Amino acid sequence: MLLTWIAEIADEPLVLDPADRRSEWEGNTWWLGAEGEDRRSLSVSEVVRAFERVAEAIRLRLLDRGFAGSATFYVWHDEQAGQLRCSTASVAAHELPFGGAYVPVAGLAGVVEAFLSDEERGVVAWADLEEGEAPAEPEFDPFPVWVRDVGAAST
Repeated sequence: MLLTWIAEIADEPLVLDPADRRSEWEGNTWWLGAEGEDRRSLSVSEVVRAFERVAEAIRLRLLDRGFAGSATFYVWHDEQAGQLRCSTASVAAHELPFGGAYVPVAGLAGVVEAFLSDEERGVVAWADLEEGEAPAEPEFDPFPVWVRDVGAAST
């Protein structure tokens, strides 16, 4: 099922408007999960190939539309939600709309492997929660984000 969902992203409407980043985020961001047998039966390489096909399809769509600006298709593992997420934005890879630190990576296999091996899938058991004062704002290590240039510069 996950591979089907990934493939469908290539044909979804695409919003690229450098003046309206919120619309880009809302229109172009996808949350993907896999459960049980689907998660165990998938290989890293087939998920990677599926995302590579989507990135290429988006690049070709933008080329056909005559889009002349920067555009990046990107994928990351949202550990808190236990999902793979992907999006397209009219920015370069070092300008992605994340609130925290991230590291653009050229290889997707590590991101997919982390997702497929994530047994917790973002779930915290009630028994693991403790009462007390709210902790200080946590500091997070930069997370890897696979990036693919799909704009005019990639042709």
